[in-house]
Amino acid sequence: MLHAIVYTSNAGSTARYAQLLGQVTNLPVFSAQEAHKNLASGDILYLGWVMAGTVKGYQQAAKRYRIHAVCAVGLSQTGTQVEQVREKTHIPADIPLFTLQGAFHLERLHGAYKLMMQLMVKTAGKALAEKPDRTPEEDDLLAMMTQGGDRVCLDNLHAVLDWYYARKERKDL
Repeated sequence: MLHAIVYTSNAGSTARYAQLLGQVTNLPVFSAQEAHKNLASGDILYLGWVMAGTVKGYQQAAKRYRIHAVCAVGLSQTGTQVEQVREKTHIPADIPLFTLQGAFHLERLHGAYKLMMQLMVKTAGKALAEKPDRTPEEDDLLAMMTQGGDRVCLDNLHAVLDWYYARKERKDL
């Protein structure tokens, strides 16, 4: 049985997805810091933001909780790059992993993260902009990097909710 949704967020997209999931599932939602104080252990759904292909906070959460599924929030479109994120983060194959597209606003970032993303936008964005045969997904990523954008929405959570309700129906939660 899932006890809670626990998340780690940097710029707010992951927190917003966690709150949306909490509203729909009626599960309590805790930031990782709040969970550390209020949730000693238990079964959770974990959400974390993606940096350099890894889900931030996952390793710490996995040491403390029994993670039933992971949602990774990043720039890429929902449902993409699952295997890359799983491999880089070392998420076991038996734990469902869902990737969710979040928001990107360079001006809202701070410190080292802002510097890293400025460099990424400059180099990867330039290469992508010069690519003659971009896919619609690449066009969307380029728009996110150069103009910013917000893709956080309930529609992006369909696969997660399908998994949740299937498990709940089987009484696996």
